[in-house]
Amino acid sequence: MEKEGVLYKTLQNGRAICNLCARRCNIPEGSIGFCGVRRNIGGKIYSTVYGKIAALNIDPIEKKPLFHFKPGASMLSIGTVGCNFNCLYCQNWDISHVHEHFGEEIMPTKLVELGLRYGVDGITYTYNEPTIFMEYAIDVAKEARKHKLFNTFVTNGYMTPEAAELASNYIDAMTVDFKGNANTEFARKYITIFSDDPIFEALKVLKERKVFIEITDLVVPKIGDSLDDAKKLIEWIRDNLGDEIPIHFLRFHPDYKMMDIPATPVETLERHYRLAKELGMKYVYLGNVPGHEYENTYCPECGTLLIKRFIFDVLEYKITHDLRCPKCGTRINIAVRPEITSKYYIS
Repeated sequence: MEKEGVLYKTLQNGRAICNLCARRCNIPEGSIGFCGVRRNIGGKIYSTVYGKIAALNIDPIEKKPLFHFKPGASMLSIGTVGCNFNCLYCQNWDISHVHEHFGEEIMPTKLVELGLRYGVDGITYTYNEPTIFMEYAIDVAKEARKHKLFNTFVTNGYMTPEAAELASNYIDAMTVDFKGNANTEFARKYITIFSDDPIFEALKVLKERKVFIEITDLVVPKIGDSLDDAKKLIEWIRDNLGDEIPIHFLRFHPDYKMMDIPATPVETLERHYRLAKELGMKYVYLGNVPGHEYENTYCPECGTLLIKRFIFDVLEYKITHDLRCPKCGTRINIAVRPEITSKYYIS
């Protein structure tokens, strides 16, 4: 199904500028933007993947990864095809980098009904970049909120300030994934973007609009694991978003067109972890390292183990009802479902 898009501008020559993603594609009549799913028809931008679901699953929210937003929640995860990045190591390349549009047509009401049938707590727009199917995400989110389901994005953050503001009206939390691109040369060569600046601008808007934010950074060995680059990213996050923003350093696995790059050494990830802690970040995690102690949440003041995890499973939860460390009373930056008390022990 095609649906007229949001945030576009028609030009006098019949072209149209898409103002969702930071590329701001200037699209001729009959042509399609970089993402492959936004077409100019008669001087108007249309989404060509509205309701066309290419990937659907039920996941724990920790898989997003959101560790501090509604821990233990069950999420209906959905995605379409297409992307505004061209990552050479994309792990979802089979939907992100395809030219054919495929998927099952599921309209917003039916999708929410499906989620309710399986008892999910919220809906996550993920797998490919949700910014490029904003129209569908908004309509689903509106329907989801009628049934007290929350909504989250897993995004590369490469959206315009206008798109960030629009999304903030409907999306409760976002994981913004830097994908190893906190370096201009790396971003141009391996992702095909020219600058991270739009991501930082979008993050400022999201913070101002009180969207719950967590950051991930994919640490790509040999070509994207510079501690100097990590330092710049961490300092920006600390100074602009605050020291309580959770940051996850993710282990790279070879995929797509970069099968020659090995998985990230755990020692490299641990160096990033220590650097973030030294720079004052209170909640730092390692991802894709099952069983590592840095999957857990610790009190930033006294070091007490607060949430114990194994991959995406919450094994122990020991934060008080008023969101404090049970040992020293430090307030923890976490958003909890009211019903969590029936699932986990809270001291």
